[in-house]
Amino acid sequence: MKTKVVILDAMGVIYSVGDDVTDLLFPFIAQKGGISDIDKINSLYNVASLGNMTSIEFWQAVGIDPNLEDEYLKRHKLTNGLIEFLEAIHLRGGEVWCLSNDLSEWAKKLRDRFKLARYFRGFVISGAVGLRKPDPTIFRFLLSQLGVNADDTVFVDDNPKNLDSATEMGFRTILFNAGGKNLGHSGYETVKNFSELLHLLIE
Repeated sequence: MKTKVVILDAMGVIYSVGDDVTDLLFPFIAQKGGISDIDKINSLYNVASLGNMTSIEFWQAVGIDPNLEDEYLKRHKLTNGLIEFLEAIHLRGGEVWCLSNDLSEWAKKLRDRFKLARYFRGFVISGAVGLRKPDPTIFRFLLSQLGVNADDTVFVDDNPKNLDSATEMGFRTILFNAGGKNLGHSGYETVKNFSELLHLLIE
């Protein structure tokens, strides 16, 4: 395998739901009787996912008991074929990292729940580094952690805007579109599942 490092986005790639804020967080807060102002929830989430608010402070700000956090996180599921893909990359001598916009506490609980740490060399989470995709600075930070050149990597994400920034930084980029959404003409190599992704990486 020519690519030394594979970098996976979390939501929509590692985990099956891409827009976790809209599809999981908003409904959960509504179900539990929290605030109904979607714009405010989104704003608070962005603050928390930059590390400027703890997960406990976030739940309190949206009117939810922080003790319900684990119940919320149980709504996240792994994307089919992920583990097999990770094992195949390791067998071929590749290295896998995660780059995600998320609260650092949530990201850790999820990777612990699914025992993902053994498959990943490292995790760069927005809430831990104070940067969010598509800010080019987070990609520069990632490269500083990887110790390789951008052209030795491939970055996989379900959001074309994030791929745009990565492409400008010199990463090879692949769009992961498991839901077959109409994303317009992105111009990116596109896969719908991990089997297709593995084939693309080893061909």
